[in-house]
Amino acid sequence: MIDEEHRFVSYSQKTHMLKILSYQSSYAFPLSLTMAAKARSFNQININATSSSKFSFKLHLPPRSTSLHAKKSTPSLVRCAPTSTSTVFKDKDPFSLERYMASKAMTVNEALDRALPLGHPERLFESMRYSLFAGGKRVRPMLTLAACELVGGDEAAALPVAYAVEMVHTMSLIHDDLPCMDDDHLRRGRPTNHVVFGVSIALLAGDALLARAFEHVARGCTEHGMPANCALRAVAELASAVGTDGLVAGQVVDLASDGTDVDLATLEYIHVHKTARLLEAAAVCGAIVSGGADEEIEGIRRYARYVGLLFQVVDDVLDVTRASEQLGKTAGKDIATDKATYPKLMGMDGTLAYAAQLVASAEAELDRFDGTCTEPLRHLAHFIAYRQH
Repeated sequence: MIDEEHRFVSYSQKTHMLKILSYQSSYAFPLSLTMAAKARSFNQININATSSSKFSFKLHLPPRSTSLHAKKSTPSLVRCAPTSTSTVFKDKDPFSLERYMASKAMTVNEALDRALPLGHPERLFESMRYSLFAGGKRVRPMLTLAACELVGGDEAAALPVAYAVEMVHTMSLIHDDLPCMDDDHLRRGRPTNHVVFGVSIALLAGDALLARAFEHVARGCTEHGMPANCALRAVAELASAVGTDGLVAGQVVDLASDGTDVDLATLEYIHVHKTARLLEAAAVCGAIVSGGADEEIEGIRRYARYVGLLFQVVDDVLDVTRASEQLGKTAGKDIATDKATYPKLMGMDGTLAYAAQLVASAEAELDRFDGTCTEPLRHLAHFIAYRQH
């Protein structure tokens, strides 16, 4: 039964999907010709696959309060005066996401190293740093800093929030890999935290990272003279993304869904909460601490929600089409455990169409902002769609 909230794959969305498949850039969409062969093979054995021409997509984007002390909305979203030194090459050269991400990752890694030096008890700090510096693209803190730039903020003020979000994300990975959760032994190409340090230390390292994250948000806001209402909004936003409105809720429903027939609405609930919600909070917090107006913050929120779902959709495709060595984590586990995924429920064609729709929807949210300042976020949406791992 299809309700009014469902959106069908339109001709324009199919056209956009074809553009994704033929896109010539520095990014390679996960389905190369050899990967596409694997995808077709997967579709043939997947009796639940549904034709994308008849499949409907449902995006849950409920209105969410962003304020403890809400600011008045402003009518214009064309505000951008970035102060970040990493944007200086925009005037001279075409925008390069690779350079942008490398610059932001370096900034965030240096800040994380200062924020979490080795301490006592040493084993705990070693465990925290083991996962925190295990690699990763630093997408979430990059979102924070890019959103800061988009609303004309100061990167230095947003940086503590950026690396705090990465601490929260690292906590979620440590806990997600535990035997009582996904029981995974490989993360970013290395043994998972509990394999190296034991379950007890891994659990406590995640807890410590979560506490440390909120400490840095509060301290960072204070040190940069941020208004108290902005600091409170950022703390509330990040806390919401972690708890019963975010990560924890998604994980609970994910665990409860094991061995059951999961429908698309449930699958989307899981991934909106487990994956998209923290990406959303990362971007929203960057806009909040940079003094963004409510209208700007909500536009950034919607963009990040689409990108967060896109991240998981592509993750599901990669799980089918890539090897463990390429992903840096266990590949094919979703199929082995008969876990609900987008390719399983939609078929590969439907999944690719959904990815195309999410990219188009994310970009549409940026159209009201200054074009130059949206480049990092536009390129990021495409990078996530075409990533290899």
